[in-house]
Amino acid sequence: MIPRLVVSGTDTGIGKTVFAAGLGGALNAYYWKPVQSGLEDETDSETVARLSGLPRGRILPEAYRLSAPVSPHLSARLDGVAIEPDQLAPPITDRPLVIEGAGGLLVPLSDHLLFADLFARWQIPVILCARTSLGTINHTLLSIEALKNRAVPICGIVFIGDEKLETQRIIVEMGRVRSLGRLPWLPSVAADTLRQAFSNSFDLAPFLEVPE
Repeated sequence: MIPRLVVSGTDTGIGKTVFAAGLGGALNAYYWKPVQSGLEDETDSETVARLSGLPRGRILPEAYRLSAPVSPHLSARLDGVAIEPDQLAPPITDRPLVIEGAGGLLVPLSDHLLFADLFARWQIPVILCARTSLGTINHTLLSIEALKNRAVPICGIVFIGDEKLETQRIIVEMGRVRSLGRLPWLPSVAADTLRQAFSNSFDLAPFLEVPE
């Protein structure tokens, strides 16, 4: 079996797209953003194409491209679109696949579907990206509970930001998950600096494990 991984986060704007770009490049993978809300600025797929070093053909097209930079359920409503879970089946690829969610786990896709519910349908291991700054313990432990309550497999936690040993320790211990490593804030994010930072920060072996 070919590894597939979902990259999600405890909140929006924490750096999970940069991490997804680093992971996709390191695994020479495919990248897929199922739902993109907001098209005026650089989209997440465009950011990953710029930072990952992957060929353009490895950046798979979104299932839904929504205009407004708001929650997908509202952006879809404004565009007159209904997001259907059957249209969000992960693509079949011949190399590892990195899938990126939007915002946090309980972001709604419709009045009846959260991202966490979609991940439960897929049963693909989730990498939970968490910032290391103040407030992250609460947000991360709540996110872990949301995944476990839905029986979503958890690959592990990726910390993003300055090292906070006690914060990182208590999240791993109380959440009963493993730490996959920490990506430091980069003063300048470019393909070469991200590649080097990712290589310095992560062992690829856990990302290549295939659940039995």
